[in-house]
This record gives sequence, C-alpha cells and structure tokens, in this order.
Amino acid sequence: MHKRMDWRAIKFDWNRARAFLVTAEEGSLSAASRALGMAQPTLGRQVDALEQELDVVLFERAGRGLTLTPSGYELLEHVRDMGVAAQRVSLTAMGQSQSIEGTICITASDIYAAIMLPPFITKLRALEPRIKIEIIATNTPSDLRRREADIAIRNFRPTEPDLIAKKVAEVPGRLYASKTYIEQAGPFATPYDLQKADFVSIDAGSTMITTLNRLGLNLTDKNFPILAENMLVAWELVKHGAGVGVMDGRIGDAEPLVDRALPGLDPIMFPIWLVAHRELNTSRRIRIVFDLLAEEVSK
Repeated sequence: MHKRMDWRAIKFDWNRARAFLVTAEEGSLSAASRALGMAQPTLGRQVDALEQELDVVLFERAGRGLTLTPSGYELLEHVRDMGVAAQRVSLTAMGQSQSIEGTICITASDIYAAIMLPPFITKLRALEPRIKIEIIATNTPSDLRRREADIAIRNFRPTEPDLIAKKVAEVPGRLYASKTYIEQAGPFATPYDLQKADFVSIDAGSTMITTLNRLGLNLTDKNFPILAENMLVAWELVKHGAGVGVMDGRIGDAEPLVDRALPGLDPIMFPIWLVAHRELNTSRRIRIVFDLLAEEVSK
C-alpha cells in the first residue's frame, strides 16, 4: 500500500535545491551560473536561502571555489535523486509529444560528425524540413540521461539502464597511408615492413600499440612520433603523408588520397551503436531520426 506523504514536512523550494545541486557539481557559483544561464548573485542568494531554510551550512569557501561541508555531502545524494526525478518528468512529457516539428541533438565523434553526418543531415532535411538539427562533435561520450543530446553514435554498448541502444553495424578498422608516404617509406608487403613506418596515434596511452601488436606488427613507442587525440586532425595528418593511421574502412576506402597500408592485414572490427534515452524513444520525432540514422549508418 502506498504510504501517504506528509506534504507539510517539505519546507524548501526546489529551485533552491537545484541551485545547490548545480553549484556542488560545477564546483563554483560562477560555473553554476553559466550552466543554469542565471546571474551569479541570484544563484548565490538561492543557495544562501536554502541554507537558511534547512538551517545547515552547505559550503565552505576554498579560494575561488566552494567545498561541500559534511552536511552538504549528506544532502547532495538526496538532492541529486530529486534532480534525476525532475529530469524524468521533463523527458516523459517530451516523449509524449507526437509532433515532428522541433529540434534533435545528435552527438558523435569528430570524424563521424564531419564525414558521416553531413550527407545524412542533407537527406533528413529534405525528408523532414520541420526538424531542426544540432550536432555535438566530441570524443567524450555525452550524457543522454541529462539530455546533453537526444541521439548518440557510439563505438561501445552503453550500460546505463535508462538508455535504449541498437547495434547498427560492425565495421572494419584498417591501416591507411597517403600514396606519397607509401612510395617513400614502403612498400609494406608484410607486418614486418611496418616496423620501419611512422604512425599517427589517436591515443595518449598504450591502447593503440597493444591493439596493433595483437595483429603481429611488433611496434614500439618509436613508431608513434605524432599524437593527435582529435580523430579528424589525425586523419588529415595521414592524408597529408605524416604516417600510417587507423580509420573506419568505409571512410578510408572512399578517400582518394590514401591507400591501405597493408591490404592483407586483418581488420580491427568494432561496433557502431545508436543510443537514445528510453523515454525519448517514444517520441515520434526522435523515432523518425533514430530509424533513418540507423539505416544510414548500417550501409
């Protein structure tokens, strides 16, 4: 049996609780005011008012930032749960809308945002001109649960229970180099030949070396004189002859400036997932874009 709530026991304003939550997560009033689009003095007054309402000190000043007090830490998780619940109310309400008109935000890695999405967006705008598109090009996964984006293109399966994920493709990652670089440093007929090649790394750690060495390349740190964690920049370096790089085989094979560095080498297979929030997935607008994007990415 559902226990009846004592509404008289709730004596604080949700807007003030939200001000506390965002300030705690952002670490300062200035950062929180930017995140909320609110004047800093107004935000500070809301946090002060919450402290007075609850009769607790939530923050201690540490230089220009703020540090949570023990009481602040104790309340933070409860207020964070309130924030998640409030977000679900908004998402559910949005998910009930069956209107096609509106904005869709798609997030993808910089390389997919620059190469894969433009032709898709052109097709989508021709089919559904009432849908506005926002693109977030980032190699850091956006938080769909907090509505940082509506749809994400990812190379890993999400584990968050609130998300809907569909594996739309399994694509080959292959080694590419410019035609001029292959002429100068090649030919690359065997994995051994690549031990004398320069590689463009997209990973500051050892993941890329480890993955390639599993294919029998026997590379060392000396083979990676160039690092560009932005994949689009790394790809431009490869196209302009800086060295060998890894790319989605569909993008690499379509680029006339490069050739496969070692055509007989086994590809590095990786998945492509489309991800959307579970409640947003009931929206007609989201469903249309999600399905059309799934069809496009799977080609």
